[in-house]
Amino acid sequence: MKIMIVGGGGREHAIAWAVAKSPKCDKLYAAPGNAGIAQLAECVDISVMDAEKLVAFAKEKEVDFVIVAPDDPLAAGVADAFLDAGIKTFGPRKNAAIIEASKAFSKDLMKKYDIPSAAYETFEDADAALAYLETQEAPYVLKADGLALGKGVLICQTLEEAKDGIKEIMIDKKFGNAGNKVVIEEFMTGREVSVLCFSDGKTILPMTSAQDHKRAGDGDTGLNTGGMGTFSPSPFYTDEVQKFCEENVYQRTIDAMAAEGREFKGVLFCGLMLTPKGPRVLEFNARFGDPEAQVVIPRLKNDIVDVMEACADGTLDQINLEFEDNAAVCVMLASDGYPVSYKKGFEIKGLENFEGKDDYFVFHSGTKFDADGKVVTNGGRVLGVTALGDTLVEARANAYKATELIDFENKYMRHDIGKAIDEG
Repeated sequence: MKIMIVGGGGREHAIAWAVAKSPKCDKLYAAPGNAGIAQLAECVDISVMDAEKLVAFAKEKEVDFVIVAPDDPLAAGVADAFLDAGIKTFGPRKNAAIIEASKAFSKDLMKKYDIPSAAYETFEDADAALAYLETQEAPYVLKADGLALGKGVLICQTLEEAKDGIKEIMIDKKFGNAGNKVVIEEFMTGREVSVLCFSDGKTILPMTSAQDHKRAGDGDTGLNTGGMGTFSPSPFYTDEVQKFCEENVYQRTIDAMAAEGREFKGVLFCGLMLTPKGPRVLEFNARFGDPEAQVVIPRLKNDIVDVMEACADGTLDQINLEFEDNAAVCVMLASDGYPVSYKKGFEIKGLENFEGKDDYFVFHSGTKFDADGKVVTNGGRVLGVTALGDTLVEARANAYKATELIDFENKYMRHDIGKAIDEG
């Protein structure tokens, strides 16, 4: 079959890598793709937000199956455009992707259907938000309601800092229209764990667990980023935690969405906080995480196309989802200065060291070809270096060893991805 992936980051490269391995895939397209995806697919220069051109291309090439991977096009209804054109598609419709696109919606849904989460209030008026802060205790959690590339959450240690945060989000519009509404949430403590789940609207199959590192600097310092590295599985996601979440979070959320007339087909990303009072939902996303996909997908035993088709067809109950009994660690190689300002266009050397390997990979996040056909940096997060191992400690050692095989000017990375597991 002919398959098309919408997107051009590390998540999409990991998906493309898995899809290209499927015996079902005869031809793979990516829009717009990147320099890494280009080794696996025919890349076409169409914006992920241009639904009309994307659908026209899919029709012209007689594409059988489309995978819409990033958050923005899902929130904008790009999956709807393909589905309405009669093209089988993996990814939720706009009315279901709202579970990520609006923090206020997801919090209201959790309250209504008794899905465990932090206490919260939602505000559209900055003065009302500021007044509410006066009644709360530090630290304060402020969330821009809409999509903000994973950076719209502020954790403020003092009242003054929180007031500045409200001004930043709602008045200065640091995150654009995403800050028209703000959610002020109870601060929770504990380990963070991410569990991605396949869903066909009725059945939900949780994948193996993962843990992300959001802050730019070692020791979880600096600004929030799209993610500086991940590991899988999380040793903190115990059988007890899994049982609780299966009973109180995963299926309950899919059932809640169905009850609201918002059938969810695709990947439901559950960001969890393992608090002293038990697991609580931090956030929902409506797609594979990035860089969570880069550690979860390489461990998947199933043919990913089989699973994605089952989600689209409503036959997920016929799938036995399996993962390898191993571990994976991904270290993001970024451009120094990310997430604020950074230079790009530097040649990347050493990519050939990853060709034909099956225990370590390099997934391209922000790369492109220059005029001479060389692969150069083209973003803040440039490459996700992922390695497997029998244990998390071994996978971590392998991943950091693999980062030495690649070099580019202004290369930056954290040196403590998965350090907690390293220390036992």
